[in-house]
Amino acid sequence: MSFDVEKVRADFPILHQEINGKPLVYLDNGATTQKPEAVIEAISHYYRYDNSNVHRGAHTLSDRSTAAFESARETVRQFLNAQFSEEVIWTKGTTEGINLVAFSWGLSNLKPGDQVLVSEMEHHANIVPWQMVCEKTGAQLQAIPVTEDGDVDLEKYRAMLSDAVKFVSIGHVSNALGTVNPVREIISAAHEIGALTLVDGAQAVAHWAVDVQELDCDFYAFSGHKLYGPTGIGVLYGKRALLNDMTPFMGGGEMIETVSFAKTTYNKLPYKFEPGTPNIAGAIGLATAMNYLNTFDRDDVVAHENDVLGYALKRASEYEGLRLVGRAKHRAGVLSFLIDGTHPHDVGTLLDQQGVAVRTGNHCAMPIMEHYGVPGTVRASFAMYNSRADVDALFAALDKVKMFLL
Repeated sequence: MSFDVEKVRADFPILHQEINGKPLVYLDNGATTQKPEAVIEAISHYYRYDNSNVHRGAHTLSDRSTAAFESARETVRQFLNAQFSEEVIWTKGTTEGINLVAFSWGLSNLKPGDQVLVSEMEHHANIVPWQMVCEKTGAQLQAIPVTEDGDVDLEKYRAMLSDAVKFVSIGHVSNALGTVNPVREIISAAHEIGALTLVDGAQAVAHWAVDVQELDCDFYAFSGHKLYGPTGIGVLYGKRALLNDMTPFMGGGEMIETVSFAKTTYNKLPYKFEPGTPNIAGAIGLATAMNYLNTFDRDDVVAHENDVLGYALKRASEYEGLRLVGRAKHRAGVLSFLIDGTHPHDVGTLLDQQGVAVRTGNHCAMPIMEHYGVPGTVRASFAMYNSRADVDALFAALDKVKMFLL
């Protein structure tokens, strides 16, 4: 493996600081990743030299802005291996993408007696929108059970599939457990009974290459800020035929072709789902993050991240008083745990005092926390710039936490 983690770390200015007098050890990548200098510079350059609204201007700055904005869309298409650029819809993030599908497709297609399936381990963003739409349409939301190890129970999933199931929405990777779901198998089984599928890819796209045509998912949503890009920008991929048939989620400028008080007609794809002034700088920054990530051999990134996570799991298995929450065989990026006799929030606060940044709480995944009978966990989540040294720093800090709390 030729991956040089120290060279990578040099690209991320935020990592080179002290927190509470200690070198920062950033292990909260499941919440948001840090940004390389290239992304920061791309956003700065846009606002310094090209800032203008897109598509409607008749001047040079608008032309530049529009060209960069649409070039970013093409970068995303290539990154996902989507077939058409109009299958790439800009959103604020994964949450908006899921809501777009739930309301634009769900309100028009679901009816009483229909079922939508999600798993017990889903983020709230992949539960609540479907609950809202099911309440409006009379459809039912059903939860696919999860095993004690933290895997989707595929046998029970297949038993749930029937003509009543119209949609299956599943996380690619669990943000709370790190479980990598067998989404290709889940999608294929759903398609066999005529159901559509959405994959929440928020926790996946930064870890390995995603090919939406190979997955054959109908929709795929993710957020830029978990992919070394800026906040406030995300992507919904959808198959062109489905998007063409869907009613716009929101109304306003840009998403229209004609407007009168008698009738409004909608713009073509992808613009009919992009009302108002878009996050132009965010799109440019996200494309830059993708280009940055593509400078690496993605297999080398996967190998490095697997090595760091494997080392963390080994340290965890040997650490007295530590209980892992979720033990799926296939996992990515997440170590979710409890320390006997402590509360996760107390552990997180004391780790921060030693410069170690983790996330604590239910991770917007209350149902899976209830499944395990815990109020929340301590979550250390890893990115390409983390190393075994970061893992050692975490466990050294946990030693001091135990001395203080126990």
